[in-house]
Amino acid sequence: MTSDERSDRTLTMNTNTTRSYKDLEKGIELAKLTYQLTKDFPAEEKFGLVAQMRRAAVSVPSNIAEGQARHTTGEFIQFISHAEGSVAELDTQLILSIELKFRRDVGAEAVFELIGELRRMLNVLRRKLAARH
Repeated sequence: MTSDERSDRTLTMNTNTTRSYKDLEKGIELAKLTYQLTKDFPAEEKFGLVAQMRRAAVSVPSNIAEGQARHTTGEFIQFISHAEGSVAELDTQLILSIELKFRRDVGAEAVFELIGELRRMLNVLRRKLAARH
């Protein structure tokens, strides 16, 4: 059984807690990595790109937690979609920061990997919730 198959089986057994908890852990890790990654950006970016990236990163686990707290599937789906949007926003901002030479690709690898993992996990969660809804 592959990792994705195990995740799907776990998700099917308990969609509202087991999988979203894993997503929340990954989202918190993404926020921590983003804070570390942006700490050495130019000072003039403190209220620009740094603030935007940190806000997007913090938004991911926050939306997962808020969606789960709503206790309705429709609202949970909506908040998972917001988290997906924040992941996409952070991905774009990270690409921009590399192109502006605020960060090297090497330093951003872990964040890009986590972004990809979160995209997959949130997509699976949203689809499974929608199938039950």
